[in-house]
Amino acid sequence: MTRRTHSVADSPLGPLTLVADDGVLSGLYMTEQRHRPGESSFGERDPLAFEQVTEQLKAYFEGELTRFDIPLVLTGTPFRQRVWAALQEIPFGSVLSYGQLADRLGQPGASRAVGLANGRNPVGIIVPCHRVVGSDGSLTGYGGGVGRKQYLLNLERGLLSHT
Repeated sequence: MTRRTHSVADSPLGPLTLVADDGVLSGLYMTEQRHRPGESSFGERDPLAFEQVTEQLKAYFEGELTRFDIPLVLTGTPFRQRVWAALQEIPFGSVLSYGQLADRLGQPGASRAVGLANGRNPVGIIVPCHRVVGSDGSLTGYGGGVGRKQYLLNLERGLLSHT
């Protein structure tokens, strides 16, 4: 049986709930996030289990980390897993449109399906779904809210000061 644990980390975006299955990160959720599972599914609280994750998140928010190196367990359909893997290949500070991501997956007509899979990403920030934008560059939708998406993109573009 899988042992599920969680902790809450502070961030410039507010508290982030970190969830692990057998010690491997399986969820990162913001407050008021769309598609956030219920608190009862997060397992027991274990603040000591997430040291590597919190260190890397801190370095990311301080502008010192551009690529996460954290083992992940991503549970979803095969299509969602392909989308989430493709998200991790979008370089820091770059964006792609939903259509461009669908093209990369070899499914040029699947931009809506890509958007739906993107919205179900269980490990926000680390699996950078915030790097996907509308075809005109607009900040269409984000599970954590468009303001947070803008913050993350500004952070990655070096538009925020790190004090």
